[in-house]
Amino acid sequence: MSNFYKRLAILILLVLVISGSVIYFTVDIHTLTNLTVFQPWSLALAVLCVSIGLFLDGSRLMHLVHISHEEITLGEAVQVVFGNYFLALLTPGATGGAVAQLMFLRHAGVPTGKATVLVFVRTVVSILFLILCLPFIFMHDSHILPGVSNEYLAGISIAAFLIILFLILGMKSKMLNKIAVRIAKKLSPARRRTFLKGYRDTQNAVRLLYASPWAMLFVFLESGLSLIAIYAIVPCLMLGLGVTDADWYAVMGKMIFLNMLLYFMPTPGGSGIAEGGFVLLFTDIVPAGTVGIVAVCWRFIAEYIPFLIGFYYTIKVFGAGFLNKK
Repeated sequence: MSNFYKRLAILILLVLVISGSVIYFTVDIHTLTNLTVFQPWSLALAVLCVSIGLFLDGSRLMHLVHISHEEITLGEAVQVVFGNYFLALLTPGATGGAVAQLMFLRHAGVPTGKATVLVFVRTVVSILFLILCLPFIFMHDSHILPGVSNEYLAGISIAAFLIILFLILGMKSKMLNKIAVRIAKKLSPARRRTFLKGYRDTQNAVRLLYASPWAMLFVFLESGLSLIAIYAIVPCLMLGLGVTDADWYAVMGKMIFLNMLLYFMPTPGGSGIAEGGFVLLFTDIVPAGTVGIVAVCWRFIAEYIPFLIGFYYTIKVFGAGFLNKK
């Protein structure tokens, strides 16, 4: 059996075990009663929301590529988006997602150097949007994470934003170049090359951010709308369960907070941590006995359907033989 099929089998087993466990440990005597009122139209609405989000994700990538003086079609951009979902779920820490984006961008005719920068900028813009949202979330939801004060969380988010801002300004002004060289000299030759390459890619990404500020602002807004549309899956499912009086601001805030954490989780696509975090944050919001089912439905619509579409595009573009390569 090839490495790919071994990983795929492990992933399927992992997803089934996690999904089954989450549902098993969260059902209670109220589950069937609450599920009887479920409206199927909410699933269609959730799929529509994620479709809009993925479309906007592809659109912002197309505009990013245009800023770098290259061109790709919306169809090619969408392939990059789905390819990211596919390989991100097959690798620890979602590292394969970046590789997939590079592969599809190169196939679309974008030079490797620019493709690397674009992948980096795409991720940074998303994280910046989420970080900017966090203070407003903490001001509204007084106990978003049990056992941790909002002041502490707000302090971390503000510190993270200031660090990113400092790095961007430092790289733009070349102020950090000497520090980077000093750090590189203390590393082994192999690590030195990797570090300097990463530093140069980051610096090129910063230059791209400053090259067209208004165009980048548009990309930033597209990123935010894309993420909000994808996170709206959960409110759609809650409406289907008859929840109409929820604090939707707090619901979206919890989704933003949870997905922000998932960017830094070591498991493939955040598997296990996503479901566990969802149960922790939403137990008191969704109808009794359904939090695990909603968590699994959210993951299926937001992650596993795009994964299957990315699987299809990978075979279509690179051939089935690609999956057998190491």
